Amino acid sequence: MTSIPKENGRPLLKPFAALRPADDHAAEVAAPPYDVLNAEETRARAGEHPESFIHVSRPEADFPPGTDPYAPAVYAKAAETMNRMIASSVLVRDSAPAFYVYRLSAGGRTQTGIAGAASVAAYDRGRIRRHELTRPEKEDDRVRQIEAVNAHTGPVFLVHRSDAGVAAVTGRVQARTPDQSVTGDNGVVHDIWVVNDTDSLDRLSRGFDAMEALYIADGHHRAAAASRVAASRRKANPNHRGDEPYTSFLAVSFPDDEVRILDYNRAVRDLNGLSAKGFLEALGNGFTVDPDPEPPRPARGHEFGMYLAGRWYRLSPKDLPAVEDDPAPRLDVNLLSSRVLGPILGVGDPRTDERLEFIGANQGLEGLVRRVDDGSMAVAFVLHPTALADLIAVVDSGGLMPPKSTWFDPKLADGLLSLVLD
Repeated sequence: MTSIPKENGRPLLKPFAALRPADDHAAEVAAPPYDVLNAEETRARAGEHPESFIHVSRPEADFPPGTDPYAPAVYAKAAETMNRMIASSVLVRDSAPAFYVYRLSAGGRTQTGIAGAASVAAYDRGRIRRHELTRPEKEDDRVRQIEAVNAHTGPVFLVHRSDAGVAAVTGRVQARTPDQSVTGDNGVVHDIWVVNDTDSLDRLSRGFDAMEALYIADGHHRAAAASRVAASRRKANPNHRGDEPYTSFLAVSFPDDEVRILDYNRAVRDLNGLSAKGFLEALGNGFTVDPDPEPPRPARGHEFGMYLAGRWYRLSPKDLPAVEDDPAPRLDVNLLSSRVLGPILGVGDPRTDERLEFIGANQGLEGLVRRVDDGSMAVAFVLHPTALADLIAVVDSGGLMPPKSTWFDPKLADGLLSLVLD
């Protein structure tokens, strides 16, 4: 087997001394990922939980409604809160570098990953591979937040091809009681073990160094922001060595045979000047359109549910793109964009078009119905979840997915692990 070199002589994933909640504060500190809650939900959560990490990841919650979330004072507040939590020992830095086994349990299933410091150089060179583009304003936001608190506080969710050596270590570690266990939103249990014995550290480092690639599941903006922070600090450091903390970002990597992808759905604000009847007629040119008395959750790929004017429909394309080396055109998210959202509804760049809304599986089909029935959206579409194998095939072929193509579930928590950049 050909050996895969380290990035600039540095590990692909390496141990780090995490900043973590003290045991008696962990349950209160743990927060949903910064981008899962809307503004109202964020403010409510912050008001109910004074020690929640949401005060660091979404500090605008501590300002009056209507405050610009990108104002300098907002990021300064994040730093103030983080420093206060450290000074009061709500957050405590581990004394030595470690890997962290991170297990998520929900609904009778588990997935177990390794948290470590991922190589920015590997991300820049495409060995840690992205599957979607980022939005500049969201990337800028994470850069400012990282710089303000001098830490990576939101883990990037990675996926690796299942590896027997890594699995052997995680299996052995899980035989003991977790070092921390927190039950978060929706009953998801977050179990964390500190792994700092020499043998395990070596086995995990070698296991990841031998991997051809890691794949970003969630956290594209965090990874892109980490790259920008590293470049800026490298340029400003005349004594740059290449092993500084800023050359890494916080990540948790899970094996591909354990992760789960749920549907990530779409809604459009208007019908681009068409009546509901006219829109249905336009759809009929490329799709079989069947009314459905029940909410149709697609049972397979190349099938869509649609909610329009108080009624559900099931859509099936009359033909599919030819099978080519590029798998992207046959993805459901691309079929919907290329045949409906763009040509019929006039949706432009899905990253920036404000007429398009992405609705995660956590909101259920009820979330789609609510938006259409209250008039905020004109039509909503239900997609079959993207297969992980399809995502990897697209990425490995050099392609990208449309934005919000995958909803990985369950989510990691913010605040349980942070990577300090000093």
